[in-house]
Amino acid sequence: MATQTAQPSAAPHQWRRSPTAYEMVEQHFAAHPDAYPQHTHPFDVSRSDIYYEDRWQPIFAEMRAKGPLHYVPESPFGPYWNVVQHKAIQHVESLPELYSSSWEHGGITILDRRTDSDFELPMFIAMDRPKHTGQRRTVAPAFTPGEMDRMEGDIRRRTRETLAALPRGEVFDWVDRVSIELTTQMLAILFGFPWEDRRLLTFWSDWAGDTELALAPELDDIRQGILYEMAAYFQQLWVQRSQQDPGPDLISMMIHSPAMNQMDPKEFMGNLVLLIVGGNDTSRNTMSGIVHGFDRFPDQRKLFEDDPSLIPNAVQECIRFQTPLSHMRRTATQDSELFGQHVAKGDKLVLWYLSANRDESVFPGADRIDITRENARRHLAFGYGIHRCVGARLAELQLRILLEEMHAMRMRVHVAGDVERVRANFVHGFRKLEVEITQF
Repeated sequence: MATQTAQPSAAPHQWRRSPTAYEMVEQHFAAHPDAYPQHTHPFDVSRSDIYYEDRWQPIFAEMRAKGPLHYVPESPFGPYWNVVQHKAIQHVESLPELYSSSWEHGGITILDRRTDSDFELPMFIAMDRPKHTGQRRTVAPAFTPGEMDRMEGDIRRRTRETLAALPRGEVFDWVDRVSIELTTQMLAILFGFPWEDRRLLTFWSDWAGDTELALAPELDDIRQGILYEMAAYFQQLWVQRSQQDPGPDLISMMIHSPAMNQMDPKEFMGNLVLLIVGGNDTSRNTMSGIVHGFDRFPDQRKLFEDDPSLIPNAVQECIRFQTPLSHMRRTATQDSELFGQHVAKGDKLVLWYLSANRDESVFPGADRIDITRENARRHLAFGYGIHRCVGARLAELQLRILLEEMHAMRMRVHVAGDVERVRANFVHGFRKLEVEITQF
């Protein structure tokens, strides 16, 4: 286990007493209710309330029934196209030169590029070839099958210890005690990050990945300050690793890579954001989604309890059902015809993975969990094509081990209190999930 010590400044430790990004946005709009943006178009699914209240499903179902592509001429995030069908998203992702991911064209989220700000964060998921290829190859060795085999024993030990420490006979927050704890432990190991400060990674992830912050420009300075603190902390780790022999952690891989060792500060910060948000939110929100989903569909929980051989497929099905990142965005680099629609150069296309994974033409009974579903692995929660999540194997491994250890302990988890979802259109997950443990 990586427990290297660093000498971070005192400032980052403010996370222990500071509001999260989501709390700050809520406080802002509670104090300024008239400032909250209006969503008038029926297919403007950029609105965060439909995800917070878990009522997005029929809106996307209506769009899918009417076609693969729908234009929203006006929204708080500017005009955009909704791409909502499974095959349509695969098609767009298979043409990365025509439909760009580059931050220079707008990046990977529904946010418009801020023309009044120079605070751009380049990252390899928001780059086109060839630069994307070189930077992705730098970090890919951390996620090979061999690395997964090497890490499995340690992940299993930490998962077992975390589950064994949970209270019995009382209600507790699964998000905090399990989902956040296990994912921050994993990120700390991947980065060789100081163990005692690992919860900083969750704090930074929330501030980096919350698109709602763009609707409250008064919070820009706070967000930028927090991300610069993150960069300063990691810069100290960079200096430390640069004086050491090459190691298996991601920072060491960057330092010793010709494709990444000359990054400017904002590109360094952008790639940190990518790896932290990607590593945190995918696993963290699916770990919560599994528990919530099994409680909602007890017949599937019973199948899991009776037949642990279903666990690998259950992992894929629960990732499909949860879809921890709702969308990715592409930008047209030239005029094109797409599914009978004229898409102009510069148009924003939002690929709603959340919708693709509920596409009934691919997943019959898509609004239910079915851990025996034969094609569960066809989900698009990790994306498709050259930008498919580089850490997908690790996320799958963590989730499989979690279910295996829950089964070994005969642990049944019941929702027993508050369920609070993230109020955001990008990250799709849970802020709180109060549960109680029994045995099966």
